[in-house]
Formats: sequence, C-alpha cells, structure tokens
Amino acid sequence: MTLDVIILAAGQGTRMRSTLPKVLHRLAGKPMVRHVIDTATGLRAERTHVVVGHGAERVREALSDCKVRYALQSEQKGTGHAVAQALDGLGEGKVLVLYGDVPLIDRATLTGLLACVDDNHLGLLTVILEDPTGYGRILRNAQGQAVAIVEHKDASESERTIDECNTGIMAMTAPQLRRWLPSLSADNAQGEYYLTDIIAMAAAEGVNIVTAQPADPMEVEGVNNRAQMARLERAYQFSIAEGLMADGVALLDPSRIDIRGTMTCGHDVEIDVGCVFEGEVELGEGVRIGPHCVIRDSHIGAGTRIEPHSVIEGTVIAGRGLVGPFARLRPGTRLAVGAKVGNFVETKNAVVGEGSKINHLSYVGDARLGRDVNVGAGTITCNYDGVHKHRTEIGDGAFIGSNTALVAPVSVGSNATVGAGSTISKDVPDNALAVSRGRQISKADWLRPSKNK
Repeated sequence: MTLDVIILAAGQGTRMRSTLPKVLHRLAGKPMVRHVIDTATGLRAERTHVVVGHGAERVREALSDCKVRYALQSEQKGTGHAVAQALDGLGEGKVLVLYGDVPLIDRATLTGLLACVDDNHLGLLTVILEDPTGYGRILRNAQGQAVAIVEHKDASESERTIDECNTGIMAMTAPQLRRWLPSLSADNAQGEYYLTDIIAMAAAEGVNIVTAQPADPMEVEGVNNRAQMARLERAYQFSIAEGLMADGVALLDPSRIDIRGTMTCGHDVEIDVGCVFEGEVELGEGVRIGPHCVIRDSHIGAGTRIEPHSVIEGTVIAGRGLVGPFARLRPGTRLAVGAKVGNFVETKNAVVGEGSKINHLSYVGDARLGRDVNVGAGTITCNYDGVHKHRTEIGDGAFIGSNTALVAPVSVGSNATVGAGSTISKDVPDNALAVSRGRQISKADWLRPSKNK
C-alpha cells in the first residue's frame, strides 16, 4: 500500500509566549516540524500533508524547500477537524497521523505501527506514564482489547486512574478515515472534533485496534512550553552523544555538547565541554576540540587541535593544524597541513600554506599565503576599499614583521621580509627587505609636559 502522512501543525502554542508559530521553534537548530517531515521522508511516504493554521504563511516560508502539500485549518476545531482538511488529497493506501510539535518520534516505532495496518486493523500508539494528567486514556474491554479513548477532561474518576495514554499518533487506511471522519461530534467538554473518537467507531465496526508503544516515552512527548522544549533538546542531544561515544568519540561530558546538523568523526576524536557543531561538520582521526568552541560547516583534518573558545565556519583544515585559543576562522579559510592560526586571529577567504603561522592578534582576509610564512602580531591585510575586495599574495618563506598593514592588491615575494610597523602598498620582490615607516628621532634631556601644582 502507498502511504500518506498527515502532520498537524496548525496550533498557535500560546504557552510558548512567542510570536513564532509553535512548530517553527527549533530543536537542534531545526524547526520541530522539519524533524517530523524528515521522519516521514524516511518512511518513504508518497505524500506528506502539513495542516497549517496559525502563522500559516510563516510555516510555508520556513518549509519552502520541502516537498509537502498544505491543507489550511482556518479555525482550530480539534484534531479530527484538522485531519479532515487534508482528506481530499489522500490516496487509497495507508494514512499516518503525526504532530508537528512531537519531533522525537522514531522511524522504527512508526514502521512497526504501520506494519499492522490493513482493512481490518487500525494502529494506535500508546504510552504508559507515571503521571498521565492531561492525557487521553485508553479504554479496554474485558478481553483487553482497546475499544475507545477518553480525553482527560471528559474522563470519570475511575478512568483517570488508567496509566495507558493516547499519544495521538495513529495509522489506518484512507477508506477507513473517509468513512469515520464525517461522523465525528463536538459534543464534549472542549467542543472540538476529536480524532480519537474514531477508535470507538472502529471497534464498533469490528476493526481490531492494534496498539504499540515507543521504545522511549520521550519519543512521543510534545512541546507546549519553553521548559518542555529544553527537556526535549537535552534528550535529543544526549541520544546523539551516546551514538558518538558508541563510535569511539571521547566526550568529556556528554550532557554538554550540542549537535545542530550532522557530524562525522574519525577514530580517537576528543571533544571538551560546551562545544556547538552546526551544519555539516567532519572531524578527522585524532582531532581534539577544546572547550566552548563553535564549529559550523567545516572539515577538520586528522591530528588537528582546536584550542578553547574558537569559532570556525566554512573552513577546511587539511590536518595537523593548530587553531586558537580565541581564533575566528570565517568562510573560505583553507589551512594546509601543519598551518597554525593562533589567539585573537581572524581569517576570511584565506589560504594558509603548509607550515605557515599567524600566531596572534592579526586579520588575514582575501589572501593566499605560501609555505612556511610567518605573520607577526598585529598584521592586517587591508583588503576592502569600501566597494571592492582585493587580494594579498605572500610567497613561500616570507616573514611579515609585527604591526604591518598590507594594502591590497599587493604581493610579497618568496623569502621576502617586511619590517615591523610597515605599511606596504607596493609589491615586494623575492628575497627583498621592505621597510615603510617614519624615521625615529630622539631628543636628549627632553622634559615631559606636566600639570601646574
């Protein structure tokens, strides 16, 4: 059978205290609803329908690169009403109902649920909770078969003692859904059309309700406020951390790492506390990351050491490099084998050759450095004239003295030397010494001005 996935994403989320639609709040750097869409994609759904309502245009904009269909729920009249908005776009196969604010649901859990669905079986995901307050309860008959769901506000005192709860996630065939949805009633405490009421309809028809449970209750926990959001974030991050450690990565504290994208690691990688990895990051064998670093969309080659509080984005480090502490490598930075970028150095769109060093307090942008170049403290490539960016070329073995300004476009030849404190605006030939600074004057026995007493 084909598969349609309906993702309910129309809620406002007033308890989030935010103007942002609830499903767009980010988990691990990605909107919650995108996690659910990615799960649907992993299930090979033929069609994914996102039911939008509050902030519909913002949701559409945020998901503009997703292959989904939209259904508008202009008035929020309950989950049954929401699902009904997508009814016309369904095929004739299976239908899975998910929620845009339940981002941790696992694909394996859903695969098992879908496997039991056919014309005579409906799949319902339930969970056992120590504190079921607020959740719908699963009602079973004397034979232990699920026959209905009662919402907490509609439940009797005895029904509220039941600890098996409804997750809202269910699967059935499209013909079943089309048959049952028109019969829903809003005669309840909320005055809403509950999707859960189709369970009783299915049981009355003799359709078997097959229940399944997630491996971890966190899979089905939804987000209604900031505290729940933070709890899911930590749960998600810890699961990633456990996976990294299982692959041999040494995490000095697995509760203090954030992966907001994808990260692959070689053997014997070590990551200290408080590090954040965003986008696509690759760490080669033996890489060591110091505490409180941020690394985004970068490749860090084998044997490289990143010292504390460094920020690296859009960078490729070939291997055996040394970066930081307090370094900032911006997009377009390329470090060859053994290159070093030290403390309080910023680079952008710069190629640093093998064995070259920019040790401290410098800015190198739109530049190419050859092999074994030494850049002294306080050096700046003046690459921007207010309109255009210009290149600086520095040859192999060049030595740039401290507090030098290289005014691009300019080149410094191989094995050339630039004296400290120089402003270089003309090309320096190979093996030459370039000095550009005012002549020093000393006046003997000079009296420093002083205030009148």
